[in-house]
Amino acid sequence: MIKIEDDFSFKKGDIIVVGCSTGPDSMALVDMLLKIRNKYDLILIIAHVNHNVRKESYQEADFLKEYCLKNDLLFETMIIENYGDDNFHNEARNIRYRFFEDVVNKYNASYLMTAHHGDDLMETILMRIVRGSNLAGYGGFKKEVVMNNYKIIRPLLNYTKQELENYDKENNVTFYVDASNSKDDYTRNRYRKYVLPFLKEEDKNVHLKFLKFSNTLSEANRFIEKTRNNAINKVMENDKIVIDKFLELDSYIQKEILYYLLEKYYQDDLVLLNDKHISLILDIIRSKKPNTYINLPNDVIAKKEYNLFYLTREVDIISLYEIEFDKYVLLPNNHVIEALDYCKSNGNDICRLNSKDIVLPLVVRTRHVGDKISVKGLNGSKKIKDLFIDKKVAIDKRDVWPIVVDSCGKIVWIPGIIKSKFDKKIDDDYDIILKYS
Repeated sequence: MIKIEDDFSFKKGDIIVVGCSTGPDSMALVDMLLKIRNKYDLILIIAHVNHNVRKESYQEADFLKEYCLKNDLLFETMIIENYGDDNFHNEARNIRYRFFEDVVNKYNASYLMTAHHGDDLMETILMRIVRGSNLAGYGGFKKEVVMNNYKIIRPLLNYTKQELENYDKENNVTFYVDASNSKDDYTRNRYRKYVLPFLKEEDKNVHLKFLKFSNTLSEANRFIEKTRNNAINKVMENDKIVIDKFLELDSYIQKEILYYLLEKYYQDDLVLLNDKHISLILDIIRSKKPNTYINLPNDVIAKKEYNLFYLTREVDIISLYEIEFDKYVLLPNNHVIEALDYCKSNGNDICRLNSKDIVLPLVVRTRHVGDKISVKGLNGSKKIKDLFIDKKVAIDKRDVWPIVVDSCGKIVWIPGIIKSKFDKKIDDDYDIILKYS
């Protein structure tokens, strides 16, 4: 019998956000937490992302909403409206975790819990061994990840997917199965279908061996980190690598320092990177060119400037803000957005909306990585980053440029730049007029 208290030390009054997909793993985790909710006075918030790629996803979201109402659980959800040209799973993961973090901050939660299990860890380790990584990466993901103001907790790593499905059957827990998980199109699915069954035939508890392997690598990595940190103190100045000092280091420690810098941008998602990226970074560091750069996944840029090397992302230096709109907003860039009763003009500084098409209230915020807008008159969407480039918006201005979204996160207007499909013509039906000045 699975007992979640054996795998995590709960405290009275813990506020926990649970990332829930309606799959057998997620629903098992929620059921386990419900069984101990009163014992620890837990506040549980169920966070669900509708990935909007299967027709069943809306039925599943409705089921989970009703489930939460029935069990007196707080429920937060979002729909991913558009995907770009990036790897689907990586893009969806980035959006999902950004949403989870928003929910954590909204409720001032201490923990984000996910239902990753032993099979997931095995798949990740195998994928990273084949793909290439560093010692920390080869260990897969951790049971506990410390974020800025909360922790990601994965309490089910001691159990297999089959054990969690058995738990659901024994406890009459309803769940949905995503048919796409059986397709061979995705790398992880192929490991799941063909490699893991073989390993489990060799040893039914092989997942625990992989967990031990992960923990062993984590211990070894902590030892290596001490040497790496000493080297960092010698070669880093103001978060930048001094190249001539860096090149004097052992090649292994050089790579460890680079992975350390990359973790700031990718946290425990180093699966986005492989040995090829590290080699490319080392190439530009050793290059005779005084100024050069390369683009890495998720809009991260690796830059060399004379004897200095550093990583950056344009959104890193954003003066972050998120303001609920109510008739008038004074923005950090010293512009304003205000609601009007009447207006004759129709430029990009004016936006007309019908409240029936969107979810109020509106929110004015800075851009997020991967933001896209469904452009008015264009069959499809476009990345905000590309629009800023097309419109020749200065980099420093992009960082504080306002983005107007509805309460579901749909971008309805980029003031002064472009209008979305939600914008109305002067003679259409609308009940909201906004002006940017």
